[in-house]
Amino acid sequence: MNKRRSFLQQLGLLSAGFVIAPSLVSCNSQEQTAEEKSTTDAAATTDTADTAASTNLSQVGIQLYTLRELLPKDVKGVIVRVAQAGYQDVETYGYSKDGGYWGLDPKALKELLQSNKLISSSGHYDFGQYIATGNTDQVKTIIDAGKIVGQTYITVPYLGEEVRGSADAYKAIAEKLNKAGELCKQANLQLAYHNHDFEFKKFGDTTGYDILLKETDPSLVSMEADLYWFVRGGQDPVAYFKQHPGRFVMWHVKDMDKNSPNLNTEIGSGSIDYKQIFSQAGLSGVKRIFVEQENFAASMDPFQSITQSYGYVKNTLL
Repeated sequence: MNKRRSFLQQLGLLSAGFVIAPSLVSCNSQEQTAEEKSTTDAAATTDTADTAASTNLSQVGIQLYTLRELLPKDVKGVIVRVAQAGYQDVETYGYSKDGGYWGLDPKALKELLQSNKLISSSGHYDFGQYIATGNTDQVKTIIDAGKIVGQTYITVPYLGEEVRGSADAYKAIAEKLNKAGELCKQANLQLAYHNHDFEFKKFGDTTGYDILLKETDPSLVSMEADLYWFVRGGQDPVAYFKQHPGRFVMWHVKDMDKNSPNLNTEIGSGSIDYKQIFSQAGLSGVKRIFVEQENFAASMDPFQSITQSYGYVKNTLL
């Protein structure tokens, strides 16, 4: 986690709030509650917005942050290797108006992806300036880029420590997410929020994540469930799927090293029971899955790693 934050600082992408990178009520009533109707409406909205992204989970994606050490040095070569590994979808990170995506403007990136039979259905974007000031110019810039690339989901990947210190702070964040979500909806896009483990810190009898789930409008703000960080935070992702069905439209799939839980490993080689989680995909409402690995064993070639993870997801979990 510290390495990721340091990396973002080096890129100059760590701002006052969000940076790039990366509710516990069950209703058994047969009548549709207002919350359930909101969830249904959210799913319908996402279906309408889902242009580049098929709901076919067989299109396995990868969060390109996995290859952050290689990507800026050889964007085209890395994208070719990603496609050769079997992936059909990529989730971007690190966009800036001046630098684009690792030196490529949105149009050039889309053309590169198309030439390799890839899509990008989601991107992680820095929302820090917007959260700090409320000025929506940053959100509009992000939306413009995402639309050109052909993305469906505009994803908030991280909350800076300085903005998440209390329950009221999370409520204020939720309000801004709703506003950004409305702008995305107007552009036929869907805002999503990606978790780590810090959201599960308790504030009295609730958590930051529960506040975000409660205070954001499901039709405006979807969730990208990072399953590793759920487990790392002591949470059961399936329990959340049951409490908020249909809310978790994207997953980050990365495994936990059996001996060092703070490290990742190839999918299927770690301690997370992904067979059980994938059995509840319908309950989650998941439409896109992205393999991610934030660190590799010293002896492991990154491309061998992502190929191995792809094979396990494709052949064992789907």
